Amino acid sequence: MSTERPAYTIKGDTGEWELVMGLEIHAQVKSKAKLFSGASTAFGADPNCNVSLVDAGMPGMLPVINEKCVEQAVRTGLGLNAQINEISRFDRKNYFYPDLPQGYQISQFELPIVGEGEIEVDVEPAHGDPAYAFTVGIERLHLEQDAGKSIHDMDPDSTYVDLNRCGVALMEIVSKPHIRTPLEAAAYVKKLKSIVVALGTCDGDMEKGQLRADVNVSVCKPGAYEKFRETGDFGHLGTRCEIKNMNSFRFIQQAIEYEARRQIEIIEGGGTVDQETRLFDPNKGETRSMRSKEDAHDYRYFPDPDLLPLILEPDFIKAIAETLPELPDQKRARFESEYGLSRYDAGVLTADAESAEFYEAVAKGRDAKLAANWVSQELFGYLNREDIALADSPVSAAGLGGLIDLISDETISGKIAKTVFEKMIETGDAAGAIVEREGLKQVTDTGAIEKVVDDIIAANPEQAASVKEKPKAMGWFVGQVMKAMQGKANPQAVNEILKAKLGVE
Repeated sequence: MSTERPAYTIKGDTGEWELVMGLEIHAQVKSKAKLFSGASTAFGADPNCNVSLVDAGMPGMLPVINEKCVEQAVRTGLGLNAQINEISRFDRKNYFYPDLPQGYQISQFELPIVGEGEIEVDVEPAHGDPAYAFTVGIERLHLEQDAGKSIHDMDPDSTYVDLNRCGVALMEIVSKPHIRTPLEAAAYVKKLKSIVVALGTCDGDMEKGQLRADVNVSVCKPGAYEKFRETGDFGHLGTRCEIKNMNSFRFIQQAIEYEARRQIEIIEGGGTVDQETRLFDPNKGETRSMRSKEDAHDYRYFPDPDLLPLILEPDFIKAIAETLPELPDQKRARFESEYGLSRYDAGVLTADAESAEFYEAVAKGRDAKLAANWVSQELFGYLNREDIALADSPVSAAGLGGLIDLISDETISGKIAKTVFEKMIETGDAAGAIVEREGLKQVTDTGAIEKVVDDIIAANPEQAASVKEKPKAMGWFVGQVMKAMQGKANPQAVNEILKAKLGVE
């Protein structure tokens, strides 16, 4: 896989433009209790049932830090190859939210729990372009409270508020502006999701709001980004707009593409881009203004007087580091070395823990590359087309392994195996039972194959005579033999007999 990033430009009316993006990922911490209260974080409860007096902002209620959430943040930081800060602090971020009763958000500003890190992201472009990898710098990870949920569609004249989510712990993971294309942005979110899910620090269900992305988009002229990287001067880059609360890889790409062109049209029309927060409307495929973008001073951050600085002992961090699981990059490298897979195939199979576990169950004691092809191409291809989750696959790992066994011992050919696979999906039956019932066993009797070969050569003497001069023409005879034997003939035996009969070396 290349480390050379392909050029990506957008053509405007007056020339070419480039994209610059940084993402803020809000990952809900996997914990049974909230960040500063003992209220449950269970999803799907009736409105306002998982709410403590602290979450409701009742006077005199004091927050108490949840150690599990701290541990999860440290674990995530270690998984991002980031600096763990032994001293961090919680601050009050002041702004009005109708679904945040205390009137401010407890977050971290100057002293976050996790500092700089980096992750490597693989990108598989469309249209057969070469895959490549690039590194995204992590600026910080900080802990903060989530807000509740305002519901506007239950009554035409009223807004309802559900505080169940209020106070749930979030990890805000802020990237550096190292992302340059819509596809890279989606790939980055996928990679980050795979890391936190593997670590067990976030379930990553985007539909449930457990992982949300805010995408900061700006455009600049070619060469400006390189000057920024050399100097660190953000003045070389364009004014950024933030697209809020994205929870779909596809929508992330669509929103970026629209927003980039919107900004280019404004600049080329003689206007200036306003720094603002925007929302993406997936039905219209466009972004719309939500509010002007605040800077840090607008939030009037100050240290939360109810919370002491958070001090982590080195042994606490070390103990967490010793329990880290095998992460996606480590698993991918192992699949390459242990199973002899390409980086791309290993990447597909280790994209999430469930896929990796499924593959290893199929590959155990079998041809690893053959297993990879059947899992990633045949099974995953079918599941993607039908929009079925791996957990709901009609073919189990054991069932697919049984099919591969029949290929390996030459009971069936690879071509017949695809027919058997389709019948496994339709019926739920085991591969062996289908082969027996349908009479699909491969013919390995060379005598039977030789008779069919002789008959076809005798019926096509002119074509047989021309094969010596054009050896590739033998493929026609292979096809005729397989057709005559309903695809059941052993392909290797067919080729060897034909070569001998037609005098092909």
